[in-house]
Amino acid sequence: MARHSGVDLPRNKHVNIALTYIYGIGNSRSQRILDTAKVEPMKKVQDLNEEEVNRIRQVIENEGGVEGDLRKDISMHIKRLIEIGSYRGYRASPQPAGPRTAHPYQRGVLAKDRAKHSGQQEEDRGQDVKKLLAAGY
Repeated sequence: MARHSGVDLPRNKHVNIALTYIYGIGNSRSQRILDTAKVEPMKKVQDLNEEEVNRIRQVIENEGGVEGDLRKDISMHIKRLIEIGSYRGYRASPQPAGPRTAHPYQRGVLAKDRAKHSGQQEEDRGQDVKKLLAAGY
């Protein structure tokens, strides 16, 4: 069971973790596969016998949707969304090269102006305090 769906499974890991190395199989799906195949999840991959390996392989093949087939399906769905012009397709498509639209301060274009304005604000505060003191507050 060191290799399934084109992926080398680590031999020294538990089966429930090793199955997650296959694209399209996460923790919950791994548990479901092992429950269906009646294999103990905490068993190491190197300790599996041929019968258990064949049961796991059979369950994965019956469920489908792993590795190459899943990647192909996902890319086809994204292409369809791009073709119909949906927002989800726009977000998934490569963005056009060019300047990012951002606030001028975020771009760093107006760094000099920012320093100038921060000093001006401090002067304004000082004048306000002087006016308050002169008024008797």
